[in-house]
Amino acid sequence: MTEFFTTVPDRIPYEGPDSDNPLAFRWYDADRVVAGRRMEDHLRFAVCYWHSFASDGADIFGEGTWDRPWLDDASDPLGAARHKMAAAFEFFEKLGQPYWCFHDRDIAPEGADFAESDANFAVMVDEAAAHMERTGTRLLWGTANLFSNRRFQAGAATNPDPELFAYAAAQVCQCLDATHRLGGENYVLWGGREGYETLLNTDLARELDQLGRFFHLVVEHKHAIGFEGKLLIEPKPFEPTKHQYDFDVAAVHAFLQKYDLMGEVHVNIEVNHATLGGHDFAHEIAAAFAAGIFGSIDANAGDDRLGWDVDRFPVSVEQMTPAMFEILRGGGLGSGGLNFDAKLRRQSIARDDLFHAHIGGMDTMARALLAAAMLLDDGGLKGARTERYRGWEGDLGRRIMAGDESLESLRDHTLEAAEPQPLSGRQEQLENLVARAVERAR
Repeated sequence: MTEFFTTVPDRIPYEGPDSDNPLAFRWYDADRVVAGRRMEDHLRFAVCYWHSFASDGADIFGEGTWDRPWLDDASDPLGAARHKMAAAFEFFEKLGQPYWCFHDRDIAPEGADFAESDANFAVMVDEAAAHMERTGTRLLWGTANLFSNRRFQAGAATNPDPELFAYAAAQVCQCLDATHRLGGENYVLWGGREGYETLLNTDLARELDQLGRFFHLVVEHKHAIGFEGKLLIEPKPFEPTKHQYDFDVAAVHAFLQKYDLMGEVHVNIEVNHATLGGHDFAHEIAAAFAAGIFGSIDANAGDDRLGWDVDRFPVSVEQMTPAMFEILRGGGLGSGGLNFDAKLRRQSIARDDLFHAHIGGMDTMARALLAAAMLLDDGGLKGARTERYRGWEGDLGRRIMAGDESLESLRDHTLEAAEPQPLSGRQEQLENLVARAVERAR
């Protein structure tokens, strides 16, 4: 078998914070116990197939730049797909992360019609099963690409043509079946073009009803085949459409409530999508836990000066620590994970740049975990939050929440009560607590 990453050792080692080895982990120690659990089990890292192995680094302004020999053979699409998969699993073995993720069109070439595409996909699912058994790499989630082909220019489930709705349903059916066969722990439905460019030609209410019906079909099929993983929606505010129906966690929550999908569908939250929606990443995580719809994470980062989805690898421990704190406070990732839906910069053309990027991302999230666990153990944030809401544990607060007060009774209470005195939110003090935890985390 061809070896694609000859400059990289057979396994990326953990060497600790003092190491100068660029091909070693400084913070990610898979077996280290943090907050009662192995670091690997807390973080549940996954590598995405699309950016890392199915892309050549092309952007809208220019051709591909990356050294990707497994993409070279256009004359034999299935042979090229096998080479690409061999490269991917060589990478997985050497990096040592427990999971991977894919779109159906990442791993298998599209054919002349649906039947040929289905046959190609079946061949490559067999290949993936063999690689997974050989390496022990597990599948975090699979998903269908319902946005790249021109047939989906007006969306998939929300398409004005029911034949396109049917095509999308068929594609999800085969991909969910494959995810189930490969032992996937979740299944993601990213509505890449489930939105609109202009209301001048859009029946918004109809499209939302179509989307709700599509999700019910997926839920029904999940139960029919016995798939026990979570179904996930990935929120995104815009791009590629002007307005996406899954704008953010709050919009998805409202959609799930309206279409009676609560308990059946959860969210896969991406860092860069959260910031594009005007939210902190930690906010979206907290909102998902509060709504009972948290599922999984796409770990990446945006750029504060660029208003589009740049999908950088995460490098800021300061940014990721509040997010990891919310995950720990919410009970952990569950069946979800931290999938690196991130890509190299266009000038990072060498094959081993892919290792440097993932090592940096894994170390960033590992150190953020250490800082978050320190904050949780210290109890300072929890204590400040409890103290801030202490009044609600008193007699008045309990009566209000129990429904024993009316507007009139609260007016009467206020007429007789002393003037309320505001308390300090102590934001700066709490931000200092987080900064110290980041500094001390080792």
